[in-house]
Amino acid sequence: MLAIEAVVIPAPQIEGANFLNLLIVDDDRAVREACRAVAQSLGFSAQVAESAEQAYRMLDNQGTDVILLDLKLPGAGGLEALHTIKEHRPDALVVVVTGYGTVQSAVQAMKDGAYDYVTKPFSMEELRLLLERVAGHLRLKTENRVLRETIKSRQGFGNIIGRAPEMEKLYRIIAKAGQSTHPVLILGESGTGKELVAKAIHFNGPHRTKPFIPVDCGSLVPTLIESELFGHVRGAFTGATHPKDGLLAIAEGGTVFLDEIGELSVDLQAKLLRAIQEKEIRPVGSVRRIPINVRILAATNRDLEQGVAQGTFRRDLYFRLNVLTLRIPPLRERRQDIPLLVAHVLERLGRDTGTERTISDEALKILLNYDWPGNVRELENCLERACALSSADEIQVRDLPTRVYSAPAELIGLNQPSNGIVPIAELEKQTILNALAQVNGDKMLAARLLGIGKTTLYRKLKEYASQN
Repeated sequence: MLAIEAVVIPAPQIEGANFLNLLIVDDDRAVREACRAVAQSLGFSAQVAESAEQAYRMLDNQGTDVILLDLKLPGAGGLEALHTIKEHRPDALVVVVTGYGTVQSAVQAMKDGAYDYVTKPFSMEELRLLLERVAGHLRLKTENRVLRETIKSRQGFGNIIGRAPEMEKLYRIIAKAGQSTHPVLILGESGTGKELVAKAIHFNGPHRTKPFIPVDCGSLVPTLIESELFGHVRGAFTGATHPKDGLLAIAEGGTVFLDEIGELSVDLQAKLLRAIQEKEIRPVGSVRRIPINVRILAATNRDLEQGVAQGTFRRDLYFRLNVLTLRIPPLRERRQDIPLLVAHVLERLGRDTGTERTISDEALKILLNYDWPGNVRELENCLERACALSSADEIQVRDLPTRVYSAPAELIGLNQPSNGIVPIAELEKQTILNALAQVNGDKMLAARLLGIGKTTLYRKLKEYASQN
């Protein structure tokens, strides 16, 4: 007999329980109805089933969050039912009900995926506490999922920021690339975040615990790059007083990211191709070959196809690297992400400096209209400069670099002659008028931002007025 009262005394509803569906599976009608009454009094939406087969049918036709499952069922046993339920509804929480004499079965059920167990007989208070614990667990699980989704929607993928359709497409490709071991060629303008994409591929893959080593191919002379990649033996060249392991060997099982691979000399391209194909390297000055197990990710802001046509990049290496290709869109092609990026950068700067800052609507509008030839890196630099110069908590137009708030190209072109050449006087006029517009007609501020005296500004404005 269960110690559940025949008349259920109303209890305070559990927070969030009214969104949860409970299925009670027990062949004893009195137990089913008593448990349903208790659960409904706490706010659950409760359904009952008298057998495992009936429970399966109900699970196929309705959403269920929690299952109260008796381990002693006719036909299919409770443990067999548990396995079937977890196979079809892995996210549902299963609480098994057992007698004192079969607690060992409940322990086995916990090992097989049950969330908790309760022994008969149990009181209404025991059942209430159990359901409260279940509801709290599911509520926390939901809150964590919402938080993860919020962070994901805010940050995009890994540390990459963006929600534009172009970025969503990029995230899908990154996720697929992370699960393979093929070389990946990452294309994008300077400042778009090619290394962030490479890190996202590596750290979302099966070898995330292995080394990730970036190499800037454009910052070193060819001899030093060769030594960095392949290593060298003592005495291989002047200054080689000690042997050195190459990065392709050090990154065993991990990833080497070759940034700006288009800068490699043709000779080094040949050696890299051989290393990728044969999975071995020969250190500079050595006759010994060393086997390697490393994934290659490469990036460039150059047109490698054009380089192949011109003979500056090996065709065979291009095809070897171009197994998977990712193109990172420039910032001007995803302007809708600019407010998100601005908020992210200001938050980071606030953590670093201890000063929280926001941005005015006028300043944000300027940032949205600028073309950002330096992409995200230029935006970060712009905001860092603005925070350093601003004495207020809100960034204004006057805090932005002159190049950002000066006349947009479309305004400069309003009076552009058909030959495409704009007179310097016209450029000067449009710059001054645009600066005044951005600071709401404040002539003193405009003069300071433009770097000219107020007398000069007034004289220029008088000239413009006489021209109309």
